[in-house]
Amino acid sequence: MKAITWLALSLILSASPVAAADGISGEREQELQNLLIQDCGSCHGLQMKGGLGPALLPEALRGKSAEYLSTVILHGRTGTAMPPWRFLLSEAEARWMAERLLQGVTQ
Repeated sequence: MKAITWLALSLILSASPVAAADGISGEREQELQNLLIQDCGSCHGLQMKGGLGPALLPEALRGKSAEYLSTVILHGRTGTAMPPWRFLLSEAEARWMAERLLQGVTQ
C-alpha cells in the first residue's frame, strides 16, 4: 500500500509545474496544501494533532524555524518514520509548507 501511495504521489508531483525561482504558482500551492493534509496528515493526523508522527500545530512547533522545518521536510529524520521529500519538493516548496505549519494554515 505504501509503495502505491509513493508511486501515486510521484506521478502527481512530476506532472505538476515546478516552482519558479521567484515564487510558487497558485496551482502548485493547492497541490502542496493537499500534500500537507493527505500525506503529512497520514502520519501526523489529519488535524496535525499527532499520530505516528508528532503534532505539527503551531504551539508544538514553537521555537522551531521555517528553515529547520523545511530541512526536516526535505531530508527526513533518521531512525524515524519521517521520510525525505527532497526527491519530490524543491527547497522553496518545503519552505512554503514549513511556513504554513508555523502559521497553522493546514486546512
